[in-house]
Amino acid sequence: MKKNTILWMAASMVVMLAFPWLAVTFVKGDAGMAVCFLLFFAVNPLYSVLIGAFSGKDIRHLWSLPVISAVLFLIGTWIFFDMGETAFILYAAVYLALGIAAMLISVFIRKKMQK
Repeated sequence: MKKNTILWMAASMVVMLAFPWLAVTFVKGDAGMAVCFLLFFAVNPLYSVLIGAFSGKDIRHLWSLPVISAVLFLIGTWIFFDMGETAFILYAAVYLALGIAAMLISVFIRKKMQK
């Protein structure tokens, strides 16, 4: 399970840190805004749900993955966009809520399947 945790941590770093850096560095103008919308409204929420569903497999050991993912998002956006922007705190809270909800649903489904 440790290997999977490291893999998900690396994926979180790529999605939440490298993708914003790539968007800021290589995509300029209106296309950059479109890429940011794609990241904020499609890629990051989907990733939060996926990491939450994975965390539900072993909630005792993996509960921190959705939290770490949301914190990495906040760090990445504050570094590459605007330090201290409060709107990004709201996005991080929503991503955290999505991850926790997916984790709890995954645990619930897993317990129902075992009965």
